[in-house]
Amino acid sequence: MESLYQYSWLIPVLPLIGGAVIGTGLITVSEATNSQKRLSAGFIVSLMGTSMVLAIALLASQFQGHEAFTGTIEWVSAGNFNLSMGYTVDHLSSLMMVIVCTVAFLVMIYTDGYMSHDAGYVRFYTYLSLFGASMLGLVVSNNLVEIYIFWELVGMCSYLLVGYWYERKPAAEAAQKAFVVNRVGDFGLLLGILGLYWCTGSFEFGTIGERLQELVNGGSIAPALAAFLAVLVFLGPVAKSAQVPLHTWLPDAMEGPTPISALIHAATMVAAGVFLVARMYPVFDHIPTVMNIIAWTGAVTAFVGATIAPTQMDLKKSMAYSTMSQLGYMVMAMGIGAYSAGMFHLMTHAYFKAMLFLCCGSAIHGMEPVVGHDPVLSQDMRLMGGLRKFMPITAITFLIGVLAISGIPPFAGFWSKDEILGAAFQANPALWAVGWITAALTAFYMFRMYLMTFEGEFKGYDMAKRKELYQIAQDKEIVLLGSGAVKAEELEGEADRSATPHESPITMALPLIILAIPATLIGFVGMPWSNFFEAFVHAPGETATVAELAAEFDMNEFVLMAGSSVAIATVGIILAFMTYMWGKIDPAAIAAKYKTVYNLSLNKWYFDEIYDRIFVQGSRRIARQIMEVDYRVVDGAVNLTGIATLVSGEGLKYLENGRAQFYALIVFAAVLLFVIVFSIT
Repeated sequence: MESLYQYSWLIPVLPLIGGAVIGTGLITVSEATNSQKRLSAGFIVSLMGTSMVLAIALLASQFQGHEAFTGTIEWVSAGNFNLSMGYTVDHLSSLMMVIVCTVAFLVMIYTDGYMSHDAGYVRFYTYLSLFGASMLGLVVSNNLVEIYIFWELVGMCSYLLVGYWYERKPAAEAAQKAFVVNRVGDFGLLLGILGLYWCTGSFEFGTIGERLQELVNGGSIAPALAAFLAVLVFLGPVAKSAQVPLHTWLPDAMEGPTPISALIHAATMVAAGVFLVARMYPVFDHIPTVMNIIAWTGAVTAFVGATIAPTQMDLKKSMAYSTMSQLGYMVMAMGIGAYSAGMFHLMTHAYFKAMLFLCCGSAIHGMEPVVGHDPVLSQDMRLMGGLRKFMPITAITFLIGVLAISGIPPFAGFWSKDEILGAAFQANPALWAVGWITAALTAFYMFRMYLMTFEGEFKGYDMAKRKELYQIAQDKEIVLLGSGAVKAEELEGEADRSATPHESPITMALPLIILAIPATLIGFVGMPWSNFFEAFVHAPGETATVAELAAEFDMNEFVLMAGSSVAIATVGIILAFMTYMWGKIDPAAIAAKYKTVYNLSLNKWYFDEIYDRIFVQGSRRIARQIMEVDYRVVDGAVNLTGIATLVSGEGLKYLENGRAQFYALIVFAAVLLFVIVFSIT
C-alpha cells in the first residue's frame, strides 16, 4: 500500500503525458495525428482512466485510516531560502482527485459522441487532458506556490477551451473575458501569497495559519493587516468560483463546447476556489472579519445567480447561473465554519451538475437535425419543448438532476444543501433566510428549464420564432459555426417536419446514466444521523467519529430545518408547473407588471453594463487622454527639436560662405557686442 502513495504523483502526470504526446503530434505531424482520432482519444481516455483507478484506491486507503502522505523535492535553494515542491495525499486531496478523475473520465467518453464531427476533435481531447492534469496537480499541491502555478495552468486551459470555436466572435470574446476577469482575482491571490510569506516566512498552509495567529496575538502585526492579506488571497477564489462581483465571465464561458461546461464550469475548475478556501482554512478561521466576508460573498452570489436564471432563455447560460448560485452556497458554508457541509455540497454538486450540463448538451445535439448546427437556435428553450418523447434517457436523467439540485429527498442535493442551511441558521439567521429564499428560486427555475425543454409541445418547427431569434443574434453580431450561417430566405415558409429530434448515441447516453447514480445515492454518505462524510472530511484540527456525530444529532431540529427547505422548494416547483405546464400563471403578464424587477433579472443586474461603462469605456477615455498628451506634448517636443534644428541649420548655412573678410567682420561684430555689454553692466 505504501508504494501506492509513493507513486501517487502519477495521477496528475499520466494525463499530462497524454496531452503532451498528442499535442506534440498535432504540432509536428498534424495530418497523421488528426487522421487517427479514435486512437488519440483512446490513448488519452485510457490514461485518465488509469489515474481514476489510482485515485479511487487512494481514497479507499484514506477512508480505512491510512495517515496522510507527503512527497517533496527541493526545488529552489538560495541562502536561507528553500522552496520544496511535491504532493500531498490526505482526506481532502484524495476526495478531490476522485471527483476530478471520475467526472473527467465520463466527460471524455461523452466527448466522443458530442464532438465526433468536429474538425478539431483531437485538439479538443488534448486540451481536456491538459486541463485534467492541471486540476489534479492543483488538488495535490502541498504549498501555495505550487497551487498558484497549477491555478494559472487551469486558467490557461479554460481560456483555450472556452475559445475553442475561436472563429465565432462570442466564443473569442468569452475567452478573453474569462481570462481578464480571472486575472483580477489572481493578481489579488498573488499579492496575498507574497504578503503572507513576508509575514510568516512560509508557503505551507498549516504553518502560515499558526505563525499568523502567533504574530497577531503577539502584536507583531496588526489584525487589520492579517485580514487584508487573507482577503487578497480570497480574491482568487472569488474569480475562479464566479462569486460576485467577479462572476460575469462564467455565463459567457458557455460559448465553449458543452463537455467543457460540464467538466470545467460545473464540476472542477469553478470548485477550485472552494477547494482553496478549504486549504487556507487555518488562515481564514482565526480572522472573524474575513469569515464574515466569505459568508456574505457566498450568500449574495447564491441569491444573485438564482434571481438571474429565471429569465434566461439560453439553456446552458441558465444552467451557468445555477452553477454560480450553488457555488455561492459552498462559499457561504465555508464562511460560517461549516467546512464539511461546504465540501459535501461540492461533491454532490459536481456529479449532478455535470450530469445536468451533459443533458443540456444531449438536448442540443438532439435538436440539430431540426435547427442545424446553430447554437443560436439549438440552445434556446423557446424552440424546445416535448423532447421527452424523443429523448427519454436525457429527459429522465435531467429530471433526476433537477430533483437533486432542488433539494428534494432522497436525492443527493437534499442532504448537502440541508446541512448548509442548518449550519447557516445556527450561525446567522439572516444568512439562512437568504439561502432559504434561494432554495425556492432554485427549484422554480430548474423545473422551468425541465418543463420548457422536455414537456409540452415541440416548438422547433416554428419558423417565425426561428427568424425572430436569428434576427436577435444578427443584431448582436453573433457569427455562427463554420459555414452553418442561416440565410434569411431559409427562414421563410414551412419547416421540414421529416426531421425530428433524436436520442444521443450510447457514448453520450452512458455517462448520463452513470452520473445519475451518484446524483441519486451519494448523499446518503452524509446523512446527519450517520455522517460518514463529515467523519472523513473535516476542518483541520477537528476530529469526530460517526458515533460522536450521531450522538450530537437532533431529530427535531433536522425535521424542522429539512421540512422548511423541502416546503419552500415545493412551493417553487408548484409555481413552475402553474406557469410553464398548466398555464395558470402568465409569465409575460408578470414581466409587464413588474417591469423593473424583470429587466433587472433579464439584464443580469446590469453588471456587464456597469463594468463596460466604468472599466471598458473608462479605460478608453484614459487611453484617449494619454494619446492626446503623447501627440501634443511628447510628439510636440520631438517635433519642436526637429524644427529648431532645421531653422538653425538653414540660418547658419548663410554664415559659412568661405570668405575670410566675412569671418573677420563677424569676429569684429562679436567683440564690439561684448565691449558694449560689459560697458553697460
